[in-house]
Amino acid sequence: MIHNITKARQSTASIERLYITMRHLFHRGNYRPTGQSGKIIQDLLLQLNPEIYGSMADSEKVELNGLIYVLDRLPEGITETPYVNFTSNEGIDTAKFKPIIPPKRRRLCYRVDDDQMNIEVTRGRSEIYDTLTHLTFLYNEADKIRARAFNKHTQKINRVWQKIEEIVLNDLKITSKERDIALMHLSTILGRTFQETQLAYKYFSQENDKEKFFRIIYWMGHTSHQDHTGFKRREISFTSTLRERIGHHIIGERWANNIKKTLSDNNLFHRPLHIISANMHSVSNMFYAFDGLKKQCDSVNEFDVYKDLSSAKNKALRDTVQEHSFKNGLIFIPDTSGTNMDVQIIDLKKVNLKNTAFSKLDHSPEDVLIVMDYAFGEQAFEVMDELLKPYKTKSSATMMNVKSIAIMGKAGILEGKKGDIMVPNSHLIEGLTDNYVFENKLTAADFKGQRLGIFEGPMITVLGTSLQNKDLLEYFKNSSWKAIGLEMEGGHYQKAIQIASKIRNHISPDVKVMYAYYASDNPLETGSTLASGGLGLTGVKPTYLITKMILKKILHS
Repeated sequence: MIHNITKARQSTASIERLYITMRHLFHRGNYRPTGQSGKIIQDLLLQLNPEIYGSMADSEKVELNGLIYVLDRLPEGITETPYVNFTSNEGIDTAKFKPIIPPKRRRLCYRVDDDQMNIEVTRGRSEIYDTLTHLTFLYNEADKIRARAFNKHTQKINRVWQKIEEIVLNDLKITSKERDIALMHLSTILGRTFQETQLAYKYFSQENDKEKFFRIIYWMGHTSHQDHTGFKRREISFTSTLRERIGHHIIGERWANNIKKTLSDNNLFHRPLHIISANMHSVSNMFYAFDGLKKQCDSVNEFDVYKDLSSAKNKALRDTVQEHSFKNGLIFIPDTSGTNMDVQIIDLKKVNLKNTAFSKLDHSPEDVLIVMDYAFGEQAFEVMDELLKPYKTKSSATMMNVKSIAIMGKAGILEGKKGDIMVPNSHLIEGLTDNYVFENKLTAADFKGQRLGIFEGPMITVLGTSLQNKDLLEYFKNSSWKAIGLEMEGGHYQKAIQIASKIRNHISPDVKVMYAYYASDNPLETGSTLASGGLGLTGVKPTYLITKMILKKILHS
């Protein structure tokens, strides 16, 4: 046990040093990944050897699941650009550059030229740290590829790499047999089995770009080689505008004021308000799906309808429900501030509850729901802090009548499996002494009898999901902390709520809080980390169970 605690403390120290180094480099303005500062970040990440990055520390193997995870969160073409420039919202969207949005991270990126990628940062420091960590992993794996593709002493290209280069640069149309031969060669470069290489190929293959995986691997090795030989040194930079703006709540304030203005313009500001941090579908579907689709809501078919709406192929159904909601009390506020957080305002007086899961309610509620999309890391404090402030106009400052705040979302679970539910009683912020104990109006008993694992206890608000290793996670779970899971926003939300309700008196000190998470992964379980893939339809049941319980508490308050 003492040995495990020591290793956990070493990991904690590495994470703290990693963030201090990244923060220093951010304020400095630039660094080279293969320079002295970049090597410090790389070495610390290798020491940590996070679960999500699998075999990153193994110099003989390229980590393919980690590569899939990272490239889903970085812009298309990032493997081809040796220069990465982080910017604020500086007007580049008005130019002729085509925006690139990663599949699993809502951020605007722009390919400036053949060598440079701009990444627009609007969600705070967590977004910067998250992206820098992913880039460090990407460059580490690229260096492994280069080491196998070129002779260590002469830097001459080897025979296998030459064949990959021919496919990519000549844009060759290859037969199924030729592809298998190329994949066999590629598996040698990657230090992976043919089957593992083939699975990665199939994941990246697209209808209009079958050989995308070959291009990704080739450009990773090529840019690493250019850096190694000094022809084009990889470099990461941060604009002065970004460095000036970060941490000043400029974007969060703009976002919050737009919500308050919309409430005021629609005569909803003085009504009882309930804030829900969630997705943009589960709350509206529970209120509008059955009337919108002209179906009868009952306990037998309820979750089947939600599953149908969650299926990627059923966009027409979702559009029908959305159109119905717009006519019956839902106001949609698309984000124009840069937070990447859309908002729904739902006037419950205009919702027909008779054909919903809440049909037994015997009165028409006056309440108004503010459903906000997921924040990212430290951004949670910025947006909640700004939202709970009084609404200021030229003539007045009006307090918001906030009755409850509910936070739901995905989290990593430390005991249990994907799809299980976690109900926290406190949030502990990793790396700091900050801890937030609260009375959660949701309890484990609320979810009993649903054939899902239910866990209650402290949650760790981590600095980044991609930095946790087994030693640290087992310490969180098995020590006196007895943590049940980890996520990135809860502690930051609670800090803003306590400041607004207990210190600044912007909202009632009796505001009710509700927190619940469903497990997207178990980082302690092999094959169940975030890099192993998403929940798919497995997440529908816990998502809607949590949503239903939050809405029950609001409607019966």
